[in-house]
Amino acid sequence: MTGDDLRILIVDDHTVVRAGLRALLEGEPGLDVIAETGDGKEAVRLAERLRPDVVLMDLRLSDTGAPDGGFGGIEATRRITAAAPGVNVVVLTSYSGRGDVVRAMEAGARGYILKAGPPDELFRAVRAAATGGMGLAPEAAARLVGRSAEPGPVLSEREIEVVRLLAQGHSNRAIASALFVTEATVKTHLVRVYRKLGTENRAATVSEAMRLGLLELGAP
Repeated sequence: MTGDDLRILIVDDHTVVRAGLRALLEGEPGLDVIAETGDGKEAVRLAERLRPDVVLMDLRLSDTGAPDGGFGGIEATRRITAAAPGVNVVVLTSYSGRGDVVRAMEAGARGYILKAGPPDELFRAVRAAATGGMGLAPEAAARLVGRSAEPGPVLSEREIEVVRLLAQGHSNRAIASALFVTEATVKTHLVRVYRKLGTENRAATVSEAMRLGLLELGAP
């Protein structure tokens, strides 16, 4: 490590993934991992306290909807960019759907990289974000170009969670239980989703979300 190394905070809820990322990044000259966590709230606290140059953020942290108020990668990104100006977030994920890319960018992310991509893409994204640029995987860039040519509705992170559970066949009561909210709140989310997507029922909503890339097959 030298004084010129880029300082990186890793945020991923899988210990093995964090270990792999740390080994990969610290094997690249000029990059230094200063901390890691698997928790969205802790990520915000660490970003504020340590002021890393770049935060590598898992898009879908498993603490989303936890009873203690935990939140996922999009909300953590939004809070970090608001609370720690100058700290740049690069989203690292397995998903390349347009909805995910757009929500990450709107939350303030400076990069979007796929976990299955080559290491050089990750290194380039980290360096680009640290210098005020944008580090995008080719797939993510293509999604953004497609969006500019054909704008579509953007669902909030919670609305995406509701539609994802809807796609898994859950009732409003089951969705409410999973997200620790009331059934009335779930119904409110669904009304908003129907309006945004121009749909009138659950099946059509899931189908339209899939078509628009707001929801991927096999997404947890």
